[in-house]
Amino acid sequence: MTAPLDHLTANGHLERFFIGGAWVTPRGTASAGVTNPATEKVVCRFPLGTGADVDAAVAAARKAFPGWSRTAPEHRAELLSRLAGLLETRCELFAQCLTLEMGAALGYSRATQVPLAIAHVKTAIEVLSDFAFVKPRGRTAVAHEAIGVCALITPWNWPLYQITAKVAPALAAGCTVVLKPSELSPLDALLFAEVIEKAGFPAGVFNLVQGDGAGVGAALAAHPDVDMISITGSTRAGVAVAQAAAPTVKRVAQELGGKSPNVILPDADLSCAVAPGVAAAFRNLGQSCSAPTRMIVPRAHLPEIEALAKEAAEEIIVGDPLSETSTHGAIANRAQFDRVQTMIEAGISEGARLVCGGPGRPEGLETGLFVNPTIFSDVHTDMRIAQEEIFGPVLCIIPYDTVNEAVSIANDTVYGLGAHVQGRDMNVAKDVALRIRAGQVHLNYPAWDPHAPFGGFKQSGNGREYGLEGMLEYLEAKSILGYF
Repeated sequence: MTAPLDHLTANGHLERFFIGGAWVTPRGTASAGVTNPATEKVVCRFPLGTGADVDAAVAAARKAFPGWSRTAPEHRAELLSRLAGLLETRCELFAQCLTLEMGAALGYSRATQVPLAIAHVKTAIEVLSDFAFVKPRGRTAVAHEAIGVCALITPWNWPLYQITAKVAPALAAGCTVVLKPSELSPLDALLFAEVIEKAGFPAGVFNLVQGDGAGVGAALAAHPDVDMISITGSTRAGVAVAQAAAPTVKRVAQELGGKSPNVILPDADLSCAVAPGVAAAFRNLGQSCSAPTRMIVPRAHLPEIEALAKEAAEEIIVGDPLSETSTHGAIANRAQFDRVQTMIEAGISEGARLVCGGPGRPEGLETGLFVNPTIFSDVHTDMRIAQEEIFGPVLCIIPYDTVNEAVSIANDTVYGLGAHVQGRDMNVAKDVALRIRAGQVHLNYPAWDPHAPFGGFKQSGNGREYGLEGMLEYLEAKSILGYF
């Protein structure tokens, strides 16, 4: 198989944007480097877009919108099916690309990052096939129409996964899009644009402009011909986008930060509750906005839970992402590596008790952005590590004395994205789930459901992705009285 960089270079796409159905030369001269987190070496450079590139992409999307929005849903579903099939044929290319640009262990890229991304496309097809765009309500018709041109800003931690989670439902709804991927993981977006082109989507339906927040993100948010902007990123970035978008009164969907709780109830089977909780907190090296990084546990069981958590963490093998034995690779970028180290030091200085891990790199890894999977116990809710999103493999164990206190601790952050609850008595577990202020709650580690709407309460954002609700974000409701 051709390596991702060789593939993009041979096709001439590494230094191009995809606008109006063609690979075009960027209008500016600025560029940025892509760094391999495992080696800390720059592996290539790519162009950064400008306001002029944004104008061209938005114009192409605006031109394509009338025709695309009026296509039959069956035709849109057919093109999305082609897209899913092409993604599946290029699974290994995408997996190698993600490992190169954001450091995920190759096994994880193959088993999780890429397959779950494809699942979003298949889910959009399923939703589209069952969706009635015109529904009767008495004599009134309630019609759902595509909102228009959508700007999509995606993050570096789940690059392809977040691209498909936004692009697929937007295209299914009949919208046209301009994608700005993270400048820290831009290569998979180029591969995705190739697949869009090969699938046969009409010119201008999908457009790609690389760039940073200041040069491209802000221009998209403020653009008068963009009808909606959807961003996945930090709360700080979400606020900036919303502020830039406000003067043009466009719709803004935000999937932002999180500090998700994992409430282990007093009756939980600890042998089934603790180890999967550690695995969930450390999936993607903790670089997931919904990772359950606060394990809220009965004080009476604290020693046993600490022992089980430590044992689970010691099963993790951090190492070369290309090694078949590595379960976890490198932190995706230097800024995030430094953030994780700072927060581990903060936990120690605030008096949390270190169960395992700690600052620095794992033994034997002298270079690369590798971190120790770290667990703190006796954490209090006023500590920084209990309140701030760390975005790394750092788990806080917080003891409680009553279930009411556990719920209070779970809700004691500015975030409300995801949550977990473990317990044998499902009536109690369901009651706790309903009391937690979060957009998605998992009971006893269920299988992932791509149809389950995902999004946040409080400073975790607004709007929903995935499933039916994910497509509804890209639709406007129109009432036509007297239609029936």
